[in-house]
Amino acid sequence: MSADQTTLAFDWSCRVFADNGCGFPSPGLHSFLFKPMFTVGSVDIDKPMLLALLSTLVVVGFFWAAFSKAKVVPGKLQMIGEAGYDFVRRGIVYETLGKREGDKYVPFMVSLFFFVWIMNLWSVIPVAQFPVTSVIAYPAALAAIVYLTWLILTFRKHGFVGGLKNLTGYDKSLGWVLPLVMLIEFFSNLFVRPFTHAVRLFGNMFAGHLLLVMFTVASWYLFNSYLIPAAAVSFVMTVLMIGFELFVQAVQAYVFVLLACTYVQGALAEHH
Repeated sequence: MSADQTTLAFDWSCRVFADNGCGFPSPGLHSFLFKPMFTVGSVDIDKPMLLALLSTLVVVGFFWAAFSKAKVVPGKLQMIGEAGYDFVRRGIVYETLGKREGDKYVPFMVSLFFFVWIMNLWSVIPVAQFPVTSVIAYPAALAAIVYLTWLILTFRKHGFVGGLKNLTGYDKSLGWVLPLVMLIEFFSNLFVRPFTHAVRLFGNMFAGHLLLVMFTVASWYLFNSYLIPAAAVSFVMTVLMIGFELFVQAVQAYVFVLLACTYVQGALAEHH
């Protein structure tokens, strides 16, 4: 299978005991590579980019439709929008930052949560069948936004010297181990945090999609001769994986925003 094919593209004649002699078309890195679908100006738009743009339209369009004509007695769409908004506000932001400090960050965190969740959700949507966040560039870009927000808030809150103390974990009571602690904290805060923030989301969605594709392709590949029962087992695993992925997609969006709130909380905390 060439690297420019789409996620589930494989030779449909390639099945177990087939006469063409082809083996199992196992998924791999080629399942995450796409040729451009069309070009806008000098920018080539591939499938992940298109899905990311659609995710933006879905999130903006939904909340605009839900709240553009908000009523005291909400309709069904407004009720769903309020429930989602309130879940992030109370369940993540207030729990981490408190109501007084957290209110100003609620719109950002709500947008971040639903954007990540929708990009994850494309994995189980027919035709789309690909989680945008399984391409490292997208989690990395979102983590970079959180990272820059965290740095700006840190230095705005504490000033330059105080910000450096916050980033390095400066505490003179540590005595002779203070230089070592400062070095570790500085490296952890400036490099490890943004890296792990992005990789945690990417790794989970990458692995989940790979397993889902494997069981999907295997269901067809084994659907031949006396291995049809094995194909049935693979199909059941596909259904179970879809259910599990739905859970993981929501959890990863939750964890991503929870960590973002934790970083903001650390930036606003008073240094001792």
